[in-house]
Amino acid sequence: MTAAADTTVLAQRAARLEAADALGDLRERFDLPDDGSVYLVGNSLGALPRAVAPAVADAVQRQWGRSRVGGWNTEGWWAAPQRVGDRIGALLGAAPGQVVVGDCTSVQLHKVHLAAASEARRRSTGTGQPVRRVVVADPGSFPTDLFVLASDARLAGLEVVLAAPPEVPAVLAARGDEVALVALSQVDYRTGELWDLPGLTRAAHDAGAPVLWDLCHSAGVVPADLDAHDVDYAVGCSYKFLNGGPGAPAWVYVPHRLQAGFANPVPGWNSAAQPFAMTGEYTPAPDIAVARTGTPQMISLLALEAALTAYDDVDVVAVRARSLSLTGFALEALDALVPEVEVVTPREPGRRGSALALRHPQAWGLTRALHARGVEGDFRAPDVVRWGVAPLYLSHADVLAAVVALRAVLDGGEHEAAERAERPTVT
Repeated sequence: MTAAADTTVLAQRAARLEAADALGDLRERFDLPDDGSVYLVGNSLGALPRAVAPAVADAVQRQWGRSRVGGWNTEGWWAAPQRVGDRIGALLGAAPGQVVVGDCTSVQLHKVHLAAASEARRRSTGTGQPVRRVVVADPGSFPTDLFVLASDARLAGLEVVLAAPPEVPAVLAARGDEVALVALSQVDYRTGELWDLPGLTRAAHDAGAPVLWDLCHSAGVVPADLDAHDVDYAVGCSYKFLNGGPGAPAWVYVPHRLQAGFANPVPGWNSAAQPFAMTGEYTPAPDIAVARTGTPQMISLLALEAALTAYDDVDVVAVRARSLSLTGFALEALDALVPEVEVVTPREPGRRGSALALRHPQAWGLTRALHARGVEGDFRAPDVVRWGVAPLYLSHADVLAAVVALRAVLDGGEHEAAERAERPTVT
């Protein structure tokens, strides 16, 4: 069968898959260019939901412009971090009152690292047992996670032990009574591999250690079921699959059972039990507000709140099913049309998130040449093209178009010249 015939068969299959999808294409909820381009960078910056622009205009012109300082009360600004946190929590399987939005992922990681170390010290006091001082982390974590952890380890006298997720149970078996925290990501940002959140959480708990999950690359597209799996802490950004916009605030999950003992290492006035009492003595809030810090970034927070309406009446389980259908079909098309490109992402549905990593020695050139053809992906050194598959606004026809474009780029050698182009500092 020729490539053209393969493409025809695949196009027919794409149409059937699209028609059978229970979630359906929700692209009308997004402000997407009508130019035939395919946006495969939702794992770095989600597309713009249509609800955001009018919400931001209202936040600036009416709320700020007319309500002014009164907006903290009349417009609900003060309650927004918890209100929007509950909206995100619903996508994470977290009951209300356990997620709060604010700051950035780095700051949220810092809070949890040091709060967990403080809790380990508290639990050992008076027991005669040594304080747990080991933090187990994946060496393949996003650099921010490792940078913040290394700094926090110096501050708190912790020892960082690096172990890939499959190796974590062995580390726990050998040193479990020393572990203060296990810090992992649900999805590997480089490869799109999905790790076993329930199993690794159980393994940590069996060793008496809490777990921190970074959900930056999975929130909104992979169920986490935080409450059901008894997860201790989770953090994440909101500008990827949650579509909150560039620099949108991050969030932190602290379950009800841990909030009373959560020692926020950055206890700004927002985290106080009575923030407007303006006393010099700190008493922590008795609920999820204890994880707040300073004044929330209201414009970006309200933009995020509007963006999350793209998930209205949407079950994240259905989002996951569509994600697996899209990535599974993309793998099928790659095998048929571009067999020479190595797929790094695991093929088993239970082991992949919502992104595909393609390895090629001229990955940078491929990324640029595809961009010139209207297929936007991103590059990760030294040799990976990443395609983030956002189920809410991508179709099976879109992913087929991306694979067809990849075939054309390789056939035409378009990546050869593009490989020599200067590499930007941001991709």
